[in-house]
Amino acid sequence: MDVQKNSRLYLLLVMGMLSAFGPFVTDFYLPGFPSITDYFKTSASMVQLSLTSSMLGLGLGQLFVGPLSDKYGRKPAILGSLVLFLLSTVACIFSPTIELFIVFRFIQGIAGSGGVVVSKSVAADLYKGKDLTAFFSMLMVVNGLGPIAAPVFGGITIKFTNWQGIFVVLLALGVILLISNLYLKESLLPEKRAKGNIFATFRNFGPILRNKQFMLYVLSQTTAVGFLFGYIASSPFIFQNHYQLGPIGYALCFAVNSLGVMLGSRIATFFRLQKSLIIGGISLFVLGCLLATILFLEGGLIVFELAIFAQMTALGIILPTTSSLALDIERKNSGAASAILGFLPFLSGSIVSPLVGLGNILTSTALVIFVSCLLSLVFTMVAIRNSRANEV
Repeated sequence: MDVQKNSRLYLLLVMGMLSAFGPFVTDFYLPGFPSITDYFKTSASMVQLSLTSSMLGLGLGQLFVGPLSDKYGRKPAILGSLVLFLLSTVACIFSPTIELFIVFRFIQGIAGSGGVVVSKSVAADLYKGKDLTAFFSMLMVVNGLGPIAAPVFGGITIKFTNWQGIFVVLLALGVILLISNLYLKESLLPEKRAKGNIFATFRNFGPILRNKQFMLYVLSQTTAVGFLFGYIASSPFIFQNHYQLGPIGYALCFAVNSLGVMLGSRIATFFRLQKSLIIGGISLFVLGCLLATILFLEGGLIVFELAIFAQMTALGIILPTTSSLALDIERKNSGAASAILGFLPFLSGSIVSPLVGLGNILTSTALVIFVSCLLSLVFTMVAIRNSRANEV
């Protein structure tokens, strides 16, 4: 029995929106940080904790949604996630305390994780090899529009309303996504779904985690993303407090930098996968050293902005390449494999985000960027060497 496919355009748009939705939820409310701080009469670190809890939810949720989608299909998993998102967003809007807001952000993160993991699994169900890389690359372009649009619209929204208005907009977007996914055709046929009880499905994590080559690709991406989350967590304070930009100015800088990820994802398609990974890994490290130096020396806004853009381009090369290489290895358990591929980067983000708030934010961010890029280069080179050894 052949799987029925939606049109490629539909898949690109809907899967792109799904994969971007979790990160979009994170970026959209960044311009509202000062407003949330004032509303709950709390500290900046407590508001940052809502970002950390959301990232934890985005990561942990994938560990459950991925295997569940292997067992019951992709469509039920994503529709259930979107319903949970709508409920948690309403709870965020009416949160009476910062503590409850943090809890509901965690649940919102779990809900958003469904789109991140299922979009990768659907791609792995329908495509393979170079076609999978090309689809991931196009997915990254659509996905890249989220970080571009999110802070811009967030900055505009906060200018005309309050932080609750941002979450009302998110609620409306969740409804639109839910309706759009009602037309999604199931990509995982019943005969290809995980057999046995649900606990047996979760046991698939063991063999995947023991797959050395798969994990090397995942760790290369995980540590590279540490730079991204460090930048996201510190960017409202660096741009608005250190460089004295307003919410709109900050949002525009954030949007321009996100274009770098889209550019990098297109560059990745011009090279073989292993070559792209080498180019991305080395570039990320060299540019990371440059960016860390600029932060240490408190360089000017234009220099900082150019360095961030270049760094995001290098990251854009790594993300689709490592995703394609990793999922091509674990095609049989793509839901669980996508869950691991999604969980570890967000776990990295939840660890990194509070670290940039320690002491001088410029210095701590510089250290996070340098260490993340160094570790990513190490895992990248070991992955390349291991892959070549296996081919001999």
